[in-house]
Amino acid sequence: MRSLHDQVAVVTGAARGIGRGIAAVLAADGALVVVADIAVDAAAETAAELSAGGLNVLGVGVDVRDGAALAALARQLEADHGRVDIVAANAGVYPDALVEDVDDAGFDTIMDINVKGALHTIQAFLPGMVARGYGRIVLTSSITGPLTGQAGFGVYGASKAAQLGLMRSAAIEVARKGVTINAVMPGNVRTPGFEEIGAAHGRRMLAAIPIGRLAEPEDIGYAVRYLASPEAGYVTGQTLIVDGGQVLPESPDLEDMP
Repeated sequence: MRSLHDQVAVVTGAARGIGRGIAAVLAADGALVVVADIAVDAAAETAAELSAGGLNVLGVGVDVRDGAALAALARQLEADHGRVDIVAANAGVYPDALVEDVDDAGFDTIMDINVKGALHTIQAFLPGMVARGYGRIVLTSSITGPLTGQAGFGVYGASKAAQLGLMRSAAIEVARKGVTINAVMPGNVRTPGFEEIGAAHGRRMLAAIPIGRLAEPEDIGYAVRYLASPEAGYVTGQTLIVDGGQVLPESPDLEDMP
């Protein structure tokens, strides 16, 4: 694939975890990457660490629930760098609660960040892409919700399924304007957030993955890298599952797998 040299990319929720992995992969391939995160200090720290490795990375603070702030960021980046070519709408949360225990506040928080945040991100950067006739937008969805379910993650799963409905319709709307909108669907990824859920959960998930390991954040980054590439111009409204084969087995018992 052609290098992303001279392209400008924005990754939301990029201070740690999957977002950091996406940012590192895009920057390593030559893009100027903007690490955008609600945690301002963490975004700056991540940008500094990646920059110390010779990558072209900036850190900014932004809350994806604030559409006006995202739009202002888009305008500033276009003024400073001329354009934004790639947007990875990755910011998200995944608190767990049984469906019977979910209250309105908890539901609203997940939907505001995961779904409305994705909408705001698309809305902020899409006008500039359409005006230039080129752009790549990639959402971070999940296998949980669209393909699988887990006890305690019903609302999270609903938010990730909702993202895909948004992605497909948006992709149709801009299909003839040089802009593609796709999504990656990670399985279980070795991130600080995953580890915070607990060791027992981690063991259960690992046992269900045919490849036999958790994904690293960069594994998701490589998938985003493809969908964000010039070569992926004929791919839009699609999902790319990156789960080590987790959704494949008919039986969850892989202990006797050859």
